[in-house]
Amino acid sequence: PDIAIVGLAGRYPGARNMQEFWANLKGGKDCITPVPEERLALWQTPQKGEMWGGFLQDVDRFDPLFFHISPREAERMDPQERLFLECVYETLQDAGYTRQSLGAIQGQGMAGNVGVFVGVMYEEYQLYGAQEQLKGRPVAVNGNAASIANRVSYFCNFHGPSMAVDTMCSSSLTAIHLACQHLQRGSCEAAIAGGVNISIHPNKYVALNQGEFLSSKGRCESFGEGGDGYVPGEGVGAVLLKPLTQAVADGDHIYGVIKGTAINHGGKTHGYTVPNPTAQTDVIQRALQQAKVDPRTIDYIEAHGTGTALGDPIEIAGLTKAFEAYTQDRQFCAIGSVKSNIGHAESAAGIAGISKILLQMKYGQLVPSLHSKVLNTHIDFASTPFAVQQTLAEWERPPEGPRRAGISSFGAGGANAHVVIEEYIPEAAQETIAVSPGPYLIVLSAQSEGQLLEQAKRLLSAVTEAGCTDRDLADIAYTLQIG
Repeated sequence: PDIAIVGLAGRYPGARNMQEFWANLKGGKDCITPVPEERLALWQTPQKGEMWGGFLQDVDRFDPLFFHISPREAERMDPQERLFLECVYETLQDAGYTRQSLGAIQGQGMAGNVGVFVGVMYEEYQLYGAQEQLKGRPVAVNGNAASIANRVSYFCNFHGPSMAVDTMCSSSLTAIHLACQHLQRGSCEAAIAGGVNISIHPNKYVALNQGEFLSSKGRCESFGEGGDGYVPGEGVGAVLLKPLTQAVADGDHIYGVIKGTAINHGGKTHGYTVPNPTAQTDVIQRALQQAKVDPRTIDYIEAHGTGTALGDPIEIAGLTKAFEAYTQDRQFCAIGSVKSNIGHAESAAGIAGISKILLQMKYGQLVPSLHSKVLNTHIDFASTPFAVQQTLAEWERPPEGPRRAGISSFGAGGANAHVVIEEYIPEAAQETIAVSPGPYLIVLSAQSEGQLLEQAKRLLSAVTEAGCTDRDLADIAYTLQIG
């Protein structure tokens, strides 16, 4: 069965929310910067040459009492756990639910049958505890990836499956695949899925430099000439998923529909980090088969696209083979990578790419993929179904149906994932129920005057961005009174 995406939230380099993320994508903004001074001070690492990355602001800021957590416990929690908890809360708000209303969902067994699936890769916060112990201070900090998912289930009182997933760079897309499977099998009635990734300790940069993974230019040049590595990016994102039939019945706002998902592994290749194009072809074809979608109807591919001389040509070869099994048409499908904007968000790369696809569907525009003015000479795009999206352009809806997109995530070590997403086009609008002319009570609540002001600012931003008018007042009042 199809899975509906009914809630979306996230934070990415240079963007505190989805509106700012879209503005950066639409404007073709490169959000890569040198390592911020405060991060270097924390790392206590002499700067040897310029280190680059995509960084979130205020990863050390958290309101523990809002989440009923003691300040002492909060400072020993992995920042990834805190960030994902905040992001899930915003995802529920975006979908118009509270944890209580979502927790009332009754499925098989207990109420609150909501699953939580989070992709996470690096668990380096505990290294700070080890460093303190070497100085003779008995300090231990948490380093359990499972706690990132379990903290959400605990706070929200959800009783569905709760798990952290680590398949390296394909972690968050794999988490979404697992969430869809559990929804389709009925082991949960709704699911939160996403990923989180923070460069919290210099060990990551030392390891990537040691393995010669880092770009020498400090840029992710997806499908561009001269790309020789990637730049790490931070991010946190989540979606709320429900079976499509249930989402329609519940009157949910639907961002898009997941038609098919697949995962596999590349097996043995010429090297542990060398991708297998045959396995990439297979995972894409299996996702297409599950989706029952002809690739000729896919308008956009959000590629893995790390910008490496080896990886990019292999990815295009795998995609081309998957599409050519159905069509010999050339350059009908746009392709790009959000990594060119924010860096490679690693365990959050998949959710970042899905967020980009959903925003492009929402606004009907394809955004430019950066650093691709001169294309990789090892890829003959003219003989493939793909053309790199280099400008901001309208995403025309095909006359025969909805906009469709695919997204790939390939983890170092061979774990592959692909997801097919379709635009949701509602059936003929239902008759409008007569509502009173007003006035309407717009309810906002918070624990302090400062927080209440912040809520009002967010509401102003939301209604402005959505273009709301007086006709929407009844709906806004209803949602804010019950949600």
